[in-house]
Amino acid sequence: MTVENEKINRSAWLILGTLSCLGLIAMYGETMLLPAIPALIEDFEIPYNTSAWILSTYMIAGAVATPIAGKLSDVYGRKKVLLIVMSIYSAGILAGGFADSFPFMLAARAAQGIGIAMFPIAFGIIREVLPEKKLAVGQSIFSSTFPAGATIGLLMGANIVQHYGWHATFFTVFPIAVLLGIFILKFIHVTPLPNSSEKKISIDIKGSIFLSITIISFLVGISYIQNSEGEIYESLAFFATTIISLFVFIIIEKRTESPLIDLKLLKNKMLLFGIMILLIVGLCTFMVYQTIPIMIQSPQPLGFGGTELTTAAIQMPFMIIFLVGSISSGFALEKIGNKRLVLIGTILGSIGFLSILLFHSSDFMLTVTLAVIAAGLSLAFIGGFNVVLLSTPIQFAGIALGMTLLLNLIGQSIGPSIAGMFQQMHRGTVTGISGSFPTPEAYNLIFLTAFAISLTSVVFAISLNRKVTVQNI
Repeated sequence: MTVENEKINRSAWLILGTLSCLGLIAMYGETMLLPAIPALIEDFEIPYNTSAWILSTYMIAGAVATPIAGKLSDVYGRKKVLLIVMSIYSAGILAGGFADSFPFMLAARAAQGIGIAMFPIAFGIIREVLPEKKLAVGQSIFSSTFPAGATIGLLMGANIVQHYGWHATFFTVFPIAVLLGIFILKFIHVTPLPNSSEKKISIDIKGSIFLSITIISFLVGISYIQNSEGEIYESLAFFATTIISLFVFIIIEKRTESPLIDLKLLKNKMLLFGIMILLIVGLCTFMVYQTIPIMIQSPQPLGFGGTELTTAAIQMPFMIIFLVGSISSGFALEKIGNKRLVLIGTILGSIGFLSILLFHSSDFMLTVTLAVIAAGLSLAFIGGFNVVLLSTPIQFAGIALGMTLLLNLIGQSIGPSIAGMFQQMHRGTVTGISGSFPTPEAYNLIFLTAFAISLTSVVFAISLNRKVTVQNI
């Protein structure tokens, strides 16, 4: 190996290690907030269905910002756009720590959500600097930081929230994000894209606007599904807006030169099924994120009467299994193939949701069933992404991955709203404690819905494997 090649390799691994820290801090910043959801509901005096926007706003902003930031990075340079996105994310984190009202918190969460656009840009840089033979290793390292950050965030977040309050969680992330941004600015050198300044930029602004309207009106419609007649009419009005804006969005996507969602690619059934599985995985995962902290911290007999630390203890196996499953899936792919891995994962996930529906009356059973769910979702997630990669022509791989991430984020934004809807619809009171809390009926409906939705992912996975069998014949 020459001295020059050795320097290139060292530089590539430095870039990989530094950019992988983005996944650590982002997921740490996200999951540290999960144990604080009941406290946020109390402090902001918001209903359960409204509290879902704490998670959903983050995902919606990320879904819209990611394809736009990706295209800007192709024109103006990946490092420059990455630093701009990191600056917006850091400002959102700082604002979250000072949030004193729910609208202010939602604005901060939207800025944090824009930070999701860091990840495809960062992976694009890693793909450029790593040798092709080392790319798989780089992808595994980069991907594993997300569940690792989630595990650290849940454990540390619970301790910080319980002892110092939820505001302090944001202040622990902000200095790390700033220092990482400065390090990238000073020490990470990325070769400019050839003739990047001469490229013609094409951003689907109209599509982004109508996609946002579609998602937001749908989620607001869900939040208005209540028992009173007036709220039902309001819900129907928002659903009508959803249908109209979706119709307009589809027309725009068919006509635009560079669409957010390339409808032509979705004619590939393998790609379509893989994307739908990932959307469902995201939806079900965030239904769990919204539900479990509230269930654990609600007073007995409606909940477990636990604390933030109890929440972390019960959810920790979920995060650890997700981490182990994500890492080990890479080895399993070589032996059993991505489509079989997806099938095993979706079946295991459905078994987990059926188990949590039947057995969630104790800390132990809740922990065990969450671990089963995590094992299934992690296998389905990794396998699903590989299905997308391998079923897409190489010249459209970037478009397909961007589209997949977009729809996965949409699924993640829907999950908390469904859970919040049931929590708001079915509430009860506890003697001696002010306020109302979700009843066992709410949790049964949430887990039943998650089980039913997860079964559709099994259907898609079976269709994937049948398609392979027919092709082999």
